Amino acid sequence: MRLWSLHPRYLDARGLVALWREALLARAVLRGETHGYRSHPQLQRFREHAAPRRAIDAYLASVHAEALARGYRFDAGKFSRTRDVAPIRVTRGQLVHELRHLRAKLRRRDPAGLRRLPKAGDRIDPHPLFRTSAGPVAAWERRDPRARRRPPRSRAR
Repeated sequence: MRLWSLHPRYLDARGLVALWREALLARAVLRGETHGYRSHPQLQRFREHAAPRRAIDAYLASVHAEALARGYRFDAGKFSRTRDVAPIRVTRGQLVHELRHLRAKLRRRDPAGLRRLPKAGDRIDPHPLFRTSAGPVAAWERRDPRARRRPPRSRAR
């Protein structure tokens, strides 16, 4: 499950459809309508929100708006319309991390889509539900175990 903190406009068609489906699954989890994914780390920030169900509906509303702008027909009946939902904090480090992740995905499946992404040093727009603040990658973010790690330095004796 990937509930992007990035603005949905950065996603390619496949990514936007996947986000819609995953956010609907997250909604079902937060409403207690499914047994799977209950402890998924991506849901932590919604669970910590004062109104988790309203927050996920607001998240879905923005994904739906992006889909409509592209001419897609996502079913608005799948979520409740909400107003005045408090934003969720997202760190700049988290946005940079997700942008790198999205870049890697687009390199494989939509190289032309890379042009839509901000360049290094540019402002990264968050999903409309989120507000950016300084900070590192979120603690709940799973690190890729395949990521290269520096080998430990050996001590000369």
